[in-house]
Amino acid sequence: MLTNGADMKRIWKRIAVAVSAVAAVVGAFVGSGAAGGTPIQDAAGGALSASSTAIAPDGPAFSIWSVVYVGLIAYAVRQFFRTADDERHERLVVPAVLSLLLNAAWILSVQFGFLWASEPIIVALLAVLARAFAVLRRTRPSGAVEAIVTDGTFGLYLGWVCVATAANTAAVLTAAGFRGFGLGQDVWGVLVAAVAGLVGVLLAVWGGGRLAPAVALSWGLAWVAAGRLDGPLVSVPTAVAAVIAIAAVVVVTLAARTRAGWAGGRRPVPRAA
Repeated sequence: MLTNGADMKRIWKRIAVAVSAVAAVVGAFVGSGAAGGTPIQDAAGGALSASSTAIAPDGPAFSIWSVVYVGLIAYAVRQFFRTADDERHERLVVPAVLSLLLNAAWILSVQFGFLWASEPIIVALLAVLARAFAVLRRTRPSGAVEAIVTDGTFGLYLGWVCVATAANTAAVLTAAGFRGFGLGQDVWGVLVAAVAGLVGVLLAVWGGGRLAPAVALSWGLAWVAAGRLDGPLVSVPTAVAAVIAIAAVVVVTLAARTRAGWAGGRRPVPRAA
């Protein structure tokens, strides 16, 4: 039985997360082309296809969305069972809802051919996920389920959107007629891969070696490398840069995780994914 306005506020927050998760999943269903629409990689004139730019991941890379969506649904369900004094989740509600709505908005903007609108949306999504990561890194998860469902899901989400933002930006600029100041696709591919690797390194240091962001970012970069070694847009320098970036992210993540473990000592609470 509800006793005060605070109880009602918590209930509405949980409902907002659940509704936003459904909206994101429906958007993903539409974006996949399963509802009769155009698959996201073929929408907007193929601007986001694997052969559109030197930093575009190859097609199989996008299968990570299935894992992210399953995790988001699990998070939306689990948050109904958290306690009223769970401050960690209270702070996560707003960035979680915004990320889910922005996710759906990004898919719709591309589906309807508004490629230019997809850029501010995905940049906003990246900023919101960085905020969610900041919330989660301040505290340890309460158990293994929390570490996987919440920290793991949002970590994968953030790492993948880092790569997706780079690919989306390149696609928008290319569609707008930008030709890279005459530097060529190899140079730009190497530069963007290096920046993505730097972002992964910074996330590793900032997050104390959390695995999920590193896994997702490395996954995206691996498929960038695969796409540049085969197919219509070959760029060996970009592929090599992507592989080096993956190595840097993995090494720094493991080093940061080891260091965080030594600094924290033995604790009964599971470490975040």
